[in-house]
Amino acid sequence: MASLQTSGLLFSSSSSTSSSKRINAAISVPKLPKIRFPLPRNSIKEMILRGSFSNTVPLEKNAATTTIDEPFINSPAASAKEISQLYAILETVADRAEMHKNVGEQRDNWNKLLLNSINMITLTATTMAGVAATGEAGAPLLALRLSSTLLFTAATGMLYIMNKIQPSQLAEEQRNATKLFRQLQSQIQTTLALYDPAELDVKDAMDNVLALDKAYPLPLLGKMIEKFPAKFEPAVWWPKSHDFQRKSKRPGKNEWSEKLEAEMREVIEVIKGKDTEDYMRLGNLALKINKILAISGPLLTGIAAAGSAFVGNGSWAAIVVVAAGALATTVNTFEHAGQVGMVVEMYRNCAGFFSLMEESIESSLEETDFDRREDGQMFEMRMALLLGRSLSELRELAQNSSSSRIYGIEVDEFASKLF
Repeated sequence: MASLQTSGLLFSSSSSTSSSKRINAAISVPKLPKIRFPLPRNSIKEMILRGSFSNTVPLEKNAATTTIDEPFINSPAASAKEISQLYAILETVADRAEMHKNVGEQRDNWNKLLLNSINMITLTATTMAGVAATGEAGAPLLALRLSSTLLFTAATGMLYIMNKIQPSQLAEEQRNATKLFRQLQSQIQTTLALYDPAELDVKDAMDNVLALDKAYPLPLLGKMIEKFPAKFEPAVWWPKSHDFQRKSKRPGKNEWSEKLEAEMREVIEVIKGKDTEDYMRLGNLALKINKILAISGPLLTGIAAAGSAFVGNGSWAAIVVVAAGALATTVNTFEHAGQVGMVVEMYRNCAGFFSLMEESIESSLEETDFDRREDGQMFEMRMALLLGRSLSELRELAQNSSSSRIYGIEVDEFASKLF
């Protein structure tokens, strides 16, 4: 009992002694390196925009702190409003790209299904007309003639609609739109990762989205691109007032020189004289062929439909019907299985690509303020990559173009090695 009391006294005295003293302790944390994100992440971006994120987490007054750096957190020029607007545009662009991809697959299926259906209808009607020509007068002959006429009439109507909308060209339009929207998506992501977004960045992104929507409309009725224009024109998917350039921080001429300007002028001359001219010529040729095929198919099935009503009264009617049906199937297969409409759109897009290159180079050369131009070395490298060339090959092309003009001979190569 005495021992228990003694231990109790010792415990109480030690407790009272310890309680009278304040506990001073600090957690020592080793120094951590800065964590950098090359591209803003969604969770951090949302915390930044809400204003509930602190870039430092203190553990003790004199202890080490952990710092998280973002490309735009510590920048005084960064604006949460412009960042949020660019992210909203980025989500819209990603949605547009997926939408055009799905619509392109759907319209490619249209081309295959309509082609097979119309060819089967035409061949069935042709077979019926041939069988009716060998039969005798009576109910079976009338049934075959009537069935053949109805099938040819249906094929004529379906083929007219198919040739009017050109499903293969529609699918190619959507594929090009998907590629361009994904390219715009990458450009916006680069702006968010490397620069402090400004109001002009938001306006430029909006203009590009609206220009793409206008160049590659989704609806068929009312807004569909004219498939048989009077004149072949290159595609235009960029805004006309495309003069926004981020001001350079480099002193001097921003890596531009008279030699580089002369080189870019020679590249323009080659693009205009060879690439653009060649694709315009091929585009006009493909458009004329497509027009002839689009008219010939329904015309042949219409002749077959009219001739099938007279099958049985003479051998010439049967010959005309069978020949017209066979030719209509051949023309339809060549036009839509060969995807002539897709070829027209491909040439239109390539001609637009070279027109955009010409406009980009000309606008850069016309800008007298070097600070508003893109970095000269970067611009030269980008043009070389777009043309599928190395820097040395691009410079060699410019030298060959200059020499050809001096000696009055034509350049024997195209600017682009890709198309």
